[in-house]
Parts: sequence; C-alpha cells; structure tokens
Amino acid sequence: MHVILLERVAKLGQMGDIVSVKQGFARNYLLPQGKALRATDANKAAFESQKVTLEAKNLETKSEAEAISSKLDGQTFIIIRSASDAGALYGSVTNRDASDVASAEGFKIDKKQVILQAPIKELGLHKVGVSLHPEVECSIELNVARSTEEAELQASGQSIQDLAAAAEAEAEFEIAELFDDMGSAAALDEDGNELIKDEPKAKVEPEEKVEE
Repeated sequence: MHVILLERVAKLGQMGDIVSVKQGFARNYLLPQGKALRATDANKAAFESQKVTLEAKNLETKSEAEAISSKLDGQTFIIIRSASDAGALYGSVTNRDASDVASAEGFKIDKKQVILQAPIKELGLHKVGVSLHPEVECSIELNVARSTEEAELQASGQSIQDLAAAAEAEAEFEIAELFDDMGSAAALDEDGNELIKDEPKAKVEPEEKVEE
C-alpha cells in the first residue's frame, strides 16, 4: 500500500514522502494515528493544498518539543517497587509508570511517547527514551528501588548486589560482636566484677634422697 506521510516517521520518510508500506502497518498504525493518508489522487491534491499549513504546524510543535526536551533530557525519576533480595521485581515497570512519574514531576508525557522495548523487571537504574516529536527525542533515567534510601544508594553507584553484600557483612559483624559480649559477660561474677583466674601452681620438684 502507498501512503503520503503527514509527518516524519523514523526509518520510513519525511513529511510529504509517498512510501510503500504493509497494509497492516498502515491500517493499524499510520492511518489511525494521523501520520499518513492513502496515496490517492484526491489525497495528493489535498496534501499539496495543506502543505504550507502542515509544515507551519510541524515547526510549531517541534519548537515546543525542543523546549520540553531541554528540561526533561537527563532527568531521573524514582519508582518504588517491591522486589526480591536478588533484585527481581514482583511485577514490572511499564511505559505508563514512566509517564505517570514524569507527569507527577510536572512533565506532561503520554505513555505512547515513552520508548520502552520491554517492561522493566529488575531493580536498578534504567535509561528510557522519550519521543516528544517525530524529530525530537530525549532520554530519562528511572531509578527503580524498594525505598527512597535504596534509590539514593543506587544513584551513588551501588548496585543491588553491593547493597546485599554490605547488609550480609553488617549482619555477620553484629553476630560476632554478640558472641564477644557473651564471652565477656561469662568472665564476670554476680556483682559484675571480673573474675580472677587461679594462677597455675608452681611445679614442685621431688626431694633428692640422701644416702646414709
């Protein structure tokens, strides 16, 4: 099927280009999204008559997208989720979650603008693309953690594995201290005084027999 592009479409063409696409792609995406028209003689003539208006509108929306991109690009957003000690999420983070957390911070982003190849299923820092306009893209970072404290540690460069190892080491240290305290307590009497251990008795040499 041949269509006229009404805006730039990645890996396909620029506004005004007539391109050949699969019917399913045209019917399910390009046509209903208003990104293209069937390349009929009537639509070709209609596009030419509206070309100047469409180009002006494109420039306006592109300028607005660039203004948003300058503020949004590189921003980090924290998303709190439950997860196992190994870092696997009990659920997932989707493009809707990304748009919701960004919108909560004052950036109005539609979930369709978030470029997420697959749902996020692990704790950590994740780079995510955002398409604000066919010609304007930027990226944000999602800090997926179990708490704000953990998110801060991840932001400082520590992974979930580092945090787990640190927690294990701290637990082992506390156990060692507990045993040390128990050993010290065993060496005290009822009044809390340190018990004095009996000094080892001096070895007594046998007396030499005197010959008569």
